[in-house]
Amino acid sequence: MSTSSTPDTSTDTSTLAAAVRMWPAVQYRDVAAMLDWLCAVGFVEHATHRDETGAVVHAEWLWPGGGGLMFGSVRDDSPLQPPGSSAVYVVTDDPDAVVDAAVAAGATVERPVVDQDYGGRGGSVRDPEGNHWSFGSYQPGAGAGS
Repeated sequence: MSTSSTPDTSTDTSTLAAAVRMWPAVQYRDVAAMLDWLCAVGFVEHATHRDETGAVVHAEWLWPGGGGLMFGSVRDDSPLQPPGSSAVYVVTDDPDAVVDAAVAAGATVERPVVDQDYGGRGGSVRDPEGNHWSFGSYQPGAGAGS
């Protein structure tokens, strides 16, 4: 019997997905490339729906520590902002490693990982399509020093 507090996302993402109450939404021009990038950074696939041409029309991927991201291919009729203009903050115990993985997979550093005055450690990158991602150990709502 495992006493780990980290959920095993390799077997059942349904329970994790049901607990997520906020899903940032992003559009990508090259979803195939971004699937690889998201996987390299640490996201776990929960659901990926494709149309008859194979284009991703809707995907839900989970962050192992909690949270999720919805995304799909750019659509002309989408009310979302233009692709490449989204911003997401992701809490992680090891922002240095996540930023390193993001850069190795094609992101560019916007702000290097540093200790933050308000607590925690964090930095930010732009993914290969220009979206802004901040990765940090600061957990909003948990108090200073998290």
